[in-house]
Amino acid sequence: MEAGLLVQYLIIAVAVLVSAWVVLKKQAPGTVRKLRGALALALLKPGRAAWLQALGRKIAPPAAGGGGACGGCDSCGPTPPKQH
Repeated sequence: MEAGLLVQYLIIAVAVLVSAWVVLKKQAPGTVRKLRGALALALLKPGRAAWLQALGRKIAPPAAGGGGACGGCDSCGPTPPKQH
């Protein structure tokens, strides 16, 4: 196989993988979150190389918050006007 043809195949493979990832994120975000979590846990095991653990922290999905910036107690809305 010629080197040019191999490069073309590699570029096409990367394009297909990227587009499949985008579709998966749009159509099944829960599955993507589970996959990212499983991969991050595998990389964060004790004894792994420091760069693998750093990659695991970067891959890990963001923590699911309870809503709002203050923790989600739902008491931080507009305050009612004071009555005199």
